[in-house]
Amino acid sequence: MNNSSKWQPFIYGVLIALGIFLGIWLKPSGNIGSIRGGKNSISEILNIINQAYVDTVNMDELEEKTINEMLTNLDPHSVYIPAKDLQQANEQLEGNFEGIGVEFNILNDTIMVVSAINGGPSQILGIQAGDRIIKVDTQVVAGVGIKNEQVFKLLRGPKDSKVNVVIYRPDANKKIPYTIKRNTIPIHSVDVSMMLNNETGYIKVSRFAANTHEEFVKALNQLKLQGLQNLVVDLRGNPGGYLTAATEISDELLNDNKMIVYTSGRKQPRNEYKASRDGLFEKGKLVVLIDEGSASASEIVSGAIQDWDRGIIIGRRSFGKGLVQEPFELKDGSAIRLTIARYYTPSGRCIQKPYDGGYDAYEEEVYHRFENGELEDSSKIQKADTIVYKTSKGRIVHSKGGIMPDIFVPIDTSYRNSYTTEVLSAGLLNQFAYTYVDSHRKELKKYTDVSVFNKQFNEDVFTSFVQYALQKGITGKPKELGLAKMYINRQLKALIARQLWRDNGYFTVVNSYDKTVEKALDAIQKYNTLLQ
Repeated sequence: MNNSSKWQPFIYGVLIALGIFLGIWLKPSGNIGSIRGGKNSISEILNIINQAYVDTVNMDELEEKTINEMLTNLDPHSVYIPAKDLQQANEQLEGNFEGIGVEFNILNDTIMVVSAINGGPSQILGIQAGDRIIKVDTQVVAGVGIKNEQVFKLLRGPKDSKVNVVIYRPDANKKIPYTIKRNTIPIHSVDVSMMLNNETGYIKVSRFAANTHEEFVKALNQLKLQGLQNLVVDLRGNPGGYLTAATEISDELLNDNKMIVYTSGRKQPRNEYKASRDGLFEKGKLVVLIDEGSASASEIVSGAIQDWDRGIIIGRRSFGKGLVQEPFELKDGSAIRLTIARYYTPSGRCIQKPYDGGYDAYEEEVYHRFENGELEDSSKIQKADTIVYKTSKGRIVHSKGGIMPDIFVPIDTSYRNSYTTEVLSAGLLNQFAYTYVDSHRKELKKYTDVSVFNKQFNEDVFTSFVQYALQKGITGKPKELGLAKMYINRQLKALIARQLWRDNGYFTVVNSYDKTVEKALDAIQKYNTLLQ
């Protein structure tokens, strides 16, 4: 297996995640009616096809393809969202949904509760991790090949509506009926906040939603009570969200009315966003972590921090998305997110990477970074332009291709081979972690908290995992297994911790060996020298 093929699952996983959520959005302007025109040749052609074409045509599908093709020819980030997908797309940005409040996984054709969200209706009633949902209202849902989308439709619903479920609790070997009143369930965008040591705090932000600033402020205040002096903000894999969320978080980190970002477009006058209040962390040592999955709103924050020499950017070149979209709802309940402006960092950089090579080439650009060797060697970064910009202290920075980190951390390739590629593509690590926790739940109760677990859990789960993978038809050569062992043991430990303590468990374990976090802690020790 060559290097390119063994990395495809990882790189395309990044692309899929970015494709689902990538962007920076303004809230709807409310002036949609004034820009809607009358009928045109496109609608006329569609009508002729509907009336006269030789075969039956799915007109909704054809219309959707036509709109998508039209928007794709504008730029890669103007998109059409069908009415059936709009609610779910908006939930990620609005930061909540209405349902029963459980995280679940479908394991062996059964809905298993991974966790009941704290304070949610299911947790209040006593539903526990490990419970199996076997019936919803009158519908049997175990052993019938149910899919995630079907589970969402059954369990979600308007606030205060009720749903009857029957769960099977393996520990007690009994079925328990529940009537659950649905409620508003938060979708958190601050995954975790914790102290890495006595002085350094860590906040992981996964997206920029309507509630992100509120969660960020809460996390900062909690860390300050624990002795926060230095801060690491992790934006790796964060694909963006609301522009206002990015500016509000930047405002907590910048002082003196400093510009955060400005936007400008053909129909959009220049609009400047500046730090306007006393931020919670304007003076401490600051590090921001980015990678090829950090886009748009993540690049606004990291670009402002870099341009003002407020902190140190560590990781790999960010995605390079410098376009701003505004949503416009259509009469049939669908919507488009249309690019209306570009955004610029305080030094004047537009970090949008080129897209004149076409949509497909743009979508595969991150994958080509690996092929070029850029993810392993910073000297191989192909700069999109030669224009030089300078930070407030005179450091040279570039535009049109993402934010370049001040300190480069190569991607870890030590464990990559055909075996790890297969098990990752099949999702076996997560599946094994679910089954391991499910069958060892009693023994795992001896770990009273995640710090105890992280220090004391040293089980060699790799051997059991290899047997599990073998049962799924995946085998590895001795050399491949040897290279994969440390990585798989660490990942399984982190995934097991996530089952027990959610994201706090996962990141406690992962951060203890994360080389980028290690670089961040080292940079804090050399902070003043690095920012000269």
